[in-house]
Amino acid sequence: MKLNLKRAVVGLTMAVCLFSLSACGAAGTKSEGIDADMKAQLEQIPVASYLELYTGLEDKDTEQMRKSLAKKDEVAALAEGIDSWNNVKGDLGGFVSASDSVKLEESKDGYTATVNTVFEKRNMDFTVTFDHKLSKITGVAFIPQYNIAEKMEKAGFNTLMGMGTVFVVLIFISLLIGGFRYISIFEEKMLNKGKGPETKVAAEAEPVFATPLAKEDELKDDLELAAVITAAIAASEGVSPSGLVVRSIKRAAAGNWKKA
Repeated sequence: MKLNLKRAVVGLTMAVCLFSLSACGAAGTKSEGIDADMKAQLEQIPVASYLELYTGLEDKDTEQMRKSLAKKDEVAALAEGIDSWNNVKGDLGGFVSASDSVKLEESKDGYTATVNTVFEKRNMDFTVTFDHKLSKITGVAFIPQYNIAEKMEKAGFNTLMGMGTVFVVLIFISLLIGGFRYISIFEEKMLNKGKGPETKVAAEAEPVFATPLAKEDELKDDLELAAVITAAIAASEGVSPSGLVVRSIKRAAAGNWKKA
């Protein structure tokens, strides 16, 4: 732990001194490209030494290192890079070596210095970004170099995770929509909770009066029979039918007709 802290202090001191010298030399220099003087100053920056702060960092010293780096505004971005390092170090393995050549580029945010490094499992590009005055580190990046098979595997895994997430959300929405029909049932149960069972009175059907068709037919037959009998009696008596009134008609016993 003391060795790691010592490395951090030395690195911070060296960085602050280097930034101070670089700032003096770069003051007032404006160019679309990297001129010879600026390039010379960038090449003097020990980019690989910043990587050693991460490769030699143990898990138990992470928080203390983060606080130490965050106190210096010039190198505070190195503290933010600790999380990125923790995300990729498992894919790299142990540190082997770093290239002596540094790739320099200029962007709207400043200058970037990239060095290729070799680890046990794969190579990695380590990039440090400085402001235009070279007085402050604005960011660090760890870019492991994966082969095609690993890239395809990661792409497939990301696709599977994305599609799986979409399907899970759709299934959840469908279940939620399907459960809406139970809400009304639940509300009805809650409203009727504590109430006695409602008595249902069946509506009595109105009495249907049958049309006395048979009686009408019988009455019709009786009138015709009365007219015939009246005409027969009037003929036998020699009187007018209008003078006869039929009071009632009674059917004779069937036995008399049979005897006849």
